[in-house]
Amino acid sequence: MRKMRPVSIFTQAVVWTLVFTTFIMGWFPPESTAMLAPAISGVHGTDISLNRLEDLQKAQRVLESKMVQQRLEDVGLTADEIQGRLARLSDAQLHQMANQLDALMPGGDGLGIVIALLVIAILAVVLIYLLGHRIEVKKN
Repeated sequence: MRKMRPVSIFTQAVVWTLVFTTFIMGWFPPESTAMLAPAISGVHGTDISLNRLEDLQKAQRVLESKMVQQRLEDVGLTADEIQGRLARLSDAQLHQMANQLDALMPGGDGLGIVIALLVIAILAVVLIYLLGHRIEVKKN
């Protein structure tokens, strides 16, 4: 059996400070988000046309992806039919569609989960190292 080396008080203080800070940060999640407010335009009509243009560009970006194009072709829609249908949508319908496309997040937010798992794994390895434990795998 291996002899345990003593752990310094400084190391213990650092480890427990990190544990406590991580616990507190996880216990009280942020309740609000901040973002820039859009500039208020004097002419109300230009705001609507700018919003429609942004929503239309967002919808076209999604429709240009190869997977979406292939799926629409499988259904039997051509590119001209899709553009015609987009042009016929009202401002409210187009805005609703753009908001729903934002909610889909195709292939998104997987990186955040991977990074969080890596950080947890690194913290576990550091804690094991600081506490002086060794992980040994023995074959029977």
